[in-house]
Amino acid sequence: MTKYLRWHRWFFLSILSILIVVNEPSLLMTQAANKEAQHSQAQFLTKKGLDQLNRDQSLQALETWKKAEKIYREIQFADGIIGSLINQSLALKSLGLYPRTCNKLLDALKMDRWICSSTLEQPAKPTKEAIKAAIHKINPTSVNLLGLQKLGDALRLIGKLDESETVLNEILLIAQTMIPKQDVSSILFSLGNNKESMYERVQNQYKWIEDTDFKKQAVNQIQQNALLSLNYYQQVNNTQNIPKSIKIKSQLRRLNILLDFDRWLKTQSKSGNKSLATVNANINQQIKPLIEELLKNSSIFYQLSPSESVFAQLNFAESLNKTSNKQLQSLAIQYAESALQSAKSIDSQRLESYSLGTLGKLKPENSQAYFESALALAQSIHALEIAYEWQQQLGNVYTKQGKSEAALQAYNSAIKNLSYIRGNLLASNPDAPFFFYEKVEPVYRSYMRLLLGNPYPNLNKVVQINEELQLAELENYLQCGRLDLVALDDLKNLAIIPSVIHIIDLGNSIEVVVQSPNKSLHHHSVEPKSVKVHADYLLQTLQDQSFANTKSSVILGYSQALYNSLIAPIKKYLPPDGTLVFTLDTSFQNLPMSLLHDGKDYLLKHYNIAETLGSKVRQPKLLPKKQLRALIAGLSKSSPSFQAANTPSYLTELPSVLEEIANVKEQTNSSLLLLNEEFTYKRFIKEVSTENFPIIHLTTHAQFNSVPQLTMFFSWDKPINLLEFDSLLKQKNQINEDTIELLVLSGCETAKGNKRSALGIAGIAAQAGARSTVATLWRVDDKSTALLMKEFYKELKDGKTKTEALRLAQLSLLSNPKYSHPYYWAGFLLIGCWL
Repeated sequence: MTKYLRWHRWFFLSILSILIVVNEPSLLMTQAANKEAQHSQAQFLTKKGLDQLNRDQSLQALETWKKAEKIYREIQFADGIIGSLINQSLALKSLGLYPRTCNKLLDALKMDRWICSSTLEQPAKPTKEAIKAAIHKINPTSVNLLGLQKLGDALRLIGKLDESETVLNEILLIAQTMIPKQDVSSILFSLGNNKESMYERVQNQYKWIEDTDFKKQAVNQIQQNALLSLNYYQQVNNTQNIPKSIKIKSQLRRLNILLDFDRWLKTQSKSGNKSLATVNANINQQIKPLIEELLKNSSIFYQLSPSESVFAQLNFAESLNKTSNKQLQSLAIQYAESALQSAKSIDSQRLESYSLGTLGKLKPENSQAYFESALALAQSIHALEIAYEWQQQLGNVYTKQGKSEAALQAYNSAIKNLSYIRGNLLASNPDAPFFFYEKVEPVYRSYMRLLLGNPYPNLNKVVQINEELQLAELENYLQCGRLDLVALDDLKNLAIIPSVIHIIDLGNSIEVVVQSPNKSLHHHSVEPKSVKVHADYLLQTLQDQSFANTKSSVILGYSQALYNSLIAPIKKYLPPDGTLVFTLDTSFQNLPMSLLHDGKDYLLKHYNIAETLGSKVRQPKLLPKKQLRALIAGLSKSSPSFQAANTPSYLTELPSVLEEIANVKEQTNSSLLLLNEEFTYKRFIKEVSTENFPIIHLTTHAQFNSVPQLTMFFSWDKPINLLEFDSLLKQKNQINEDTIELLVLSGCETAKGNKRSALGIAGIAAQAGARSTVATLWRVDDKSTALLMKEFYKELKDGKTKTEALRLAQLSLLSNPKYSHPYYWAGFLLIGCWL
């Protein structure tokens, strides 16, 4: 649900309405009269824009306030200019354009752009101190404080929660010391919103990061953020003589988090965490009195602006529906129906659509009619960001009714709309990854599930949708636009045509779709329970610190079970040898397919193995011998970067890096070596940006994580995270367009307990624009890695394809009794072009 607009719109405008005209004695009377007339016109436009925004006419309000700004600039009225820019930010926020909202406020306050930037434009000082310094340069007028509060809100909406908290805490201190004393209830409300966002973020991470230590830490953070948020909302509620509108909005937010936190605490208590029982009892006791207070003061809903009233009533309706009280659930329907009438009264098709969709959720017996009406309204105003949600809901309804064709059409339409708006939708959400998994991914999976439920499924369509889902997931992870990748089906005149194997987890089944070299498609469905059990046990074994000492028979038990379930049923569609390209779902991305075992041999014995990003790659191309020119960078000893924040605790010296680097340098041409102190962040940036190296070989610690900021590799002086690597490569592309043919990361591992951490490997590969990427899933012994890399580059030099070169290098370790254990060779994988 789009969050409703805040009370201070009218507060700021009330300030503008009492601003007096400054007349300079030197001006002619006619000039003064003209200036006063212009000022009056600007005030009229300001009020007109407010009315438009209140009636859900955000675009019109934006244009009206631009006209007001122009007039204020002509008469050089500073407060009017600032106010108009702040108002424009409100319109942009209502449109969901949060990055533009943030930048518009920086324009109003004349602050540096790095504050709202998600790139590497960082200040010299640490961010917190730099933000404080920037705030104290601003004259603390009421208008500027309002602008700073809006900036805090905007930073929250783009996901910069720490920066938002810094801004809000700083202006709270300023406001509390001002004379006359300022009303700080709106700032407290914003701080409550920010803590609620922190609560939601950690709670979402808790859902899909399984590391025990992380979960213990997350439980404390979830509890702390929830209680702090509730405390801020309670402070607002206890403040005397504040506008009723902000009080009721604070109560609605408080009710929302009480209900959610109560449900989470109950789940934790059931799972054995008895220490939270007291907290749960205290939270639960607060819900009923708050609902009663809101019902008692419900007339305030109708004193809000029309658009705010609609969103407030829908918010309350959804909260009431979360209770188990049937009477309150009936009241929820009444509030949603009232919101619908309010939306109709201002002729807002967008708000009508939201109201009808909410009624569809509240009244399942009539949901089809409500969702169809909501969809028709959304389509009439081309609101694709609303339409896709109702199309998904209709797909679910039609599926339950057994109307397969209608359901397929609804899901297909939803996915088409998502393909148009996904970038904007995710950019406008502060926690895009979690939004993706909760709101976007289910549409694709529901569609594939329905397609495969047909006795004669359209496998081409299944493959297409799976490709789109995997690319959407990666683009969401990277927060980027469309990746420049080519579907395997679109590749022409390939020297080596692989078999492509899609392994898709649909929850109630595991689906395996294989495309043979002759382009024929075949399908096999697997019961998921045993597959997931073996996959989970194998992953735990691979990520265990004692993996190198685990008996091979234990590993073989899991890898043979997975082979029998996933590969054996499709073996007849595969050639006896050659190249296999895997497109793996999240559940399997941390598992090396080379480790699967048929009872006699590992899969690696017979096939070159690669993985792709949604069965799409950069245009495949062989690596000519003359292009074996490499930038080789590595750390063999402990460096200052190992002490940086958010770094893993296991980082140690890698003495065999010296041998690995020497081996790589020997097998490549005109290579540049950056070792230890020479491998600084700035030097690395300079060399990658200005020189053409077809191969970049990094032999240093690295970690892949489902959180982009925690996907990093280590230079001498600082870790380089995924966002910084992206910025670095954008600089390179501006200077030269030479593609990185091969990126090698030989000292890395995926984060433990996080099934989506392999996204970090795909993320680095995609951001690098590398045709092929070689990386490791766990920390492999550095001595054996040095030997493997020597063999890998030797085979490349002899003209082998990258996948064949890697396979032969892995087999060289497998055949060596000292390194035959899977710990030494199975962790290496190649992503992208297999040639």
